Amino acid sequence: MSGAGPSETGRRRHRQWPAEWAPHRATWLAWPHNPTTWPGRLELVEDAYCEMVRAIALGETVELLVRDPAHGEHVRRRLQGAGVEMGDRVRLRGVPTDDAWIRDHGGIFVVETEVGGRARRVLVDFAFDAWGGKYPPWDRDAAVGEQMSRISRVERERVELVLEAGAIEGDGEGTLLTTESCLLHPNRRRPCQDRSRVGLERRLNETLGVERVVWLGEGIEGDDTDRHIDDLTRFVAPGRVVTVMEADRADPNAPALAENRRRLEAAEDARGRRLEIVDLPTPGRIEGPEGRLPASYANFYFANAALLLPVFGVDADREAIALLESLVTDRPVVPIPSRDLVLGLGAVHCLTQQEPALP
Repeated sequence: MSGAGPSETGRRRHRQWPAEWAPHRATWLAWPHNPTTWPGRLELVEDAYCEMVRAIALGETVELLVRDPAHGEHVRRRLQGAGVEMGDRVRLRGVPTDDAWIRDHGGIFVVETEVGGRARRVLVDFAFDAWGGKYPPWDRDAAVGEQMSRISRVERERVELVLEAGAIEGDGEGTLLTTESCLLHPNRRRPCQDRSRVGLERRLNETLGVERVVWLGEGIEGDDTDRHIDDLTRFVAPGRVVTVMEADRADPNAPALAENRRRLEAAEDARGRRLEIVDLPTPGRIEGPEGRLPASYANFYFANAALLLPVFGVDADREAIALLESLVTDRPVVPIPSRDLVLGLGAVHCLTQQEPALP
């Protein structure tokens, strides 16, 4: 954990990565189509997508990537068949992708404010290599950030550092949470890049306006991303986090989750506050064809009109819903059936990317 100091791109601009709960102009999604990600389950995954689009479109534009015109027509029929009101809120964009995980392969929108108050969005486009080269090909996914910039007419800033947005979590006030297991993993290294803690913190300050990084350790079993933070610990307000805790001490996840909590207890945010920590339950062990799945209630998403919460058809769903409803009181909690989504080793947050509104 360390402080990096205030971010300025030059002397005249201040850069901020707004909190996810701050107002959005839009949410970006890529419609699922890869049968190897969800073998035999694509239709059920599309059902979950319809519910996601329905909830998000109530409060903001949905920028929805489709592969080509024929795919776009299929998506339109699926949404209309599910009773989703398209209108002007749901915009189908022809952008070819390898997979649907736009949180990780898409760009990250930040807000840059000049002295005097004029604000603009910038799309920070980090390098993407399919989580350390695990899932080739990824060339179409690696080009998504450029297409997001073109469609949104937001200036793109290319950064050759490998970084997925699911690996970082921010509070909008300069604090960032991440895991050592992912950001320091050797499979993310490239020649002539400094991926030490100090080097990464400096780049996060320069690109996202991060002033303090809180480093957690490991994550949960089944997470093929090398343990992203968005399955573990999330901000729900400035100074307040929820963190996943395993009640069963015999569960293999329990030691790592307990260690992460200890680190949070010792941490301060960019404003010098001790964090208020709320324990989030797990759904228990959920198995897929190849072993344990990374099912986590922490993989929720703040849309303008709702908090989308993955649920898994287990008893713990009710506890997670009630807990998030008690913490997030400015928008309803909308459960998204995610038992099929998580077969692809991700859920709601992994499949969404926010574009902030300008102040």
